[in-house]
Amino acid sequence: MSLTIFTTTDQNLSMMQTSWAAQLNPLLANPLNDINIIPSVQLVIGNNIINHKLGQMQQGWFLTDINAASVIYRSAPLNATSLSLNSSAVCTVSIGVF
Repeated sequence: MSLTIFTTTDQNLSMMQTSWAAQLNPLLANPLNDINIIPSVQLVIGNNIINHKLGQMQQGWFLTDINAASVIYRSAPLNATSLSLNSSAVCTVSIGVF
């Protein structure tokens, strides 16, 4: 997403729009702006497949909450439908996906 620049004959407004776009477009392009939090996912020991419901190719993930001591890592490449995580212990997590 980026700022829309409207066509205008007012040079001051045109310069302001260009300046704003140059400053704000990098912030708007950050994929973390479209994060989806998946709450209360119960993981079992071993591989777990979680539907991330992004509707697009996933770019990354991180844990936002965990209720037990566990080593958790991605066990398959990122894809457009699911996230594959391996857990060393039974636990409940919340996951931020983007």
